[in-house]
Amino acid sequence: MRLAIFCLMTLTATAAWAQKYSGPVPEKEDLLYLLQADKLIPTEAAAAQQQKGKKKDDIIYFVPGAASSARTPLAAPTFILKVKDLAPEKLELYKLEVKNGRREITISNNSHAKNPAAIHVDVKHLTDDLVRIQVSDSLPNGQYSFTPQGANDVFCFEVY
Repeated sequence: MRLAIFCLMTLTATAAWAQKYSGPVPEKEDLLYLLQADKLIPTEAAAAQQQKGKKKDDIIYFVPGAASSARTPLAAPTFILKVKDLAPEKLELYKLEVKNGRREITISNNSHAKNPAAIHVDVKHLTDDLVRIQVSDSLPNGQYSFTPQGANDVFCFEVY
C-alpha cells in the first residue's frame, strides 16, 4: 500500500513539474514586464544618473520624473522576464523616494552608514529563457526600481 501511495505521489509531482508556462510571453528580451491577469505591462527601462550627495561618501542615483509610466495596483507584483543577457538572480529591488520631481535613492560608500536594504524577491525559471520574479512581501504605495547588481540600469514601476 505504501509503495502504491509513493508511486502515485511521485507521478503527481512529476506531472506538476512538467507543466508548461501558459501565460503571456514578453515581446522584448531583458526587459521586466509586470504581469496583471493575462496582460504584460513593460517596466520603465532607463539608466540611473548619479551625483554626489550632501555627505562626501554619499552617491545619489536618480531617474527623471516623479512617477513611473508602469503602474500596478498589486502590493505583491509578479514580473515576467525573457532572458538574453540579463542575470535575473542579480536583480535587486529598491524603493525610491520622490524628491525635486525625480525618483532617487542615496547609497553611502561609508562602511558605518546604513544603506537601504534590497526588497526580497523570489526568482523562478519557467523555461530556459523565461523567468518569473515574485515580490515576497507587500509593497506600500510608491515608486520602485529593479537594478542589476553593480549597474546603473533600472526597471522602474509604481505601486498605487
